[in-house]
Amino acid sequence: MSLETYSSEQFSGAVLSWFDQHGRHDLPWQQHKSAYLTWISEIMLQQTQVTTVIPYYRRFVEKFPDVYALAAADIDAVLHLWTGLGYYARARNLHKAALQIVNQYDGEFPLSVFELEGLSGIGKSTAGAILSISSNKRAAILDGNVKRVLARFYAVEGWSGKTAIAQQLWQHAEYNTPYSRPGDYTQAMMDMGATLCTRSKPKCEVCPIISGCAAKAQERVKEFPFSKPKKTIPVRQTLMLLIENAEGEKLLYQRPPSGLWGGLWGLPQLADLRDCASELQLEVDINSAIYLEPVRHTFSHFHLDITPVKVKLATDTEQIMEAVATLWYNTNKPANIGLAAPVKKLLEQY
Repeated sequence: MSLETYSSEQFSGAVLSWFDQHGRHDLPWQQHKSAYLTWISEIMLQQTQVTTVIPYYRRFVEKFPDVYALAAADIDAVLHLWTGLGYYARARNLHKAALQIVNQYDGEFPLSVFELEGLSGIGKSTAGAILSISSNKRAAILDGNVKRVLARFYAVEGWSGKTAIAQQLWQHAEYNTPYSRPGDYTQAMMDMGATLCTRSKPKCEVCPIISGCAAKAQERVKEFPFSKPKKTIPVRQTLMLLIENAEGEKLLYQRPPSGLWGGLWGLPQLADLRDCASELQLEVDINSAIYLEPVRHTFSHFHLDITPVKVKLATDTEQIMEAVATLWYNTNKPANIGLAAPVKKLLEQY
């Protein structure tokens, strides 16, 4: 096919015309646009599909309707509502940023990309989305969907994680962002990437900018965007202990605020059950131990093979993991706390 050259006005005009007819206009966060609601939705939508986000979003904004409510909340309450959504650093950063907005900006969201980027968990693309959607200010975005559209349209070769490739994509994003209706354009580009220019089986036949798409002209659509060079993902092993007291409650401890499952409540983890006394400062009845079917939990950078172990407490003691917060968890009356996803599954299963 022959390739047309698009000006920025032609590109944005075609995208906006498509959006007016075929875009998504009934998402919960589109009904009452504000910087706060846009921010919550954008953070939740990072690496998570719209259909998954919608019920979490509704519960979250019902509990925390504004930035003051979120800033005043206990982090456990925030993590509890996030349980199952994954990438929990997002929730911790939301809480930190809410405190920043209340304490540094008197509860008002800053109105520049630079200032928004100074808040926890907000990068350049998220800042652009907040400004353009909530305030209709001209600000470019470059989330995963938009990267895919632009990488194909301009046949940008190379992985976007490389600085030079990212800069190319940002230049294209900035160039095409219009001064008129920038908020609708932001939503339109995200919608196109999510519903038309999808990773697999893109609907090129109904794309409004197909006549200018270099990847389509070269019949190389499936090649773009380039993937991150693959590395062998390491595998780690751990025992995850379901320690029961006399009442059948399970021992949980709160993980450090940063790092893996930061701030969430989890089951004690050991390499060897015999280390309970030295590592956890408690005695368990090793003869009661039942080793259950291993499960694998995959993170972005490694696999974690978990062997759940049911084991009974040998004697009642008040000296348990004194350096960290602990609690005995009653599965019949679960506490409102943030749980790591595999821990939640194990508690429900066993």
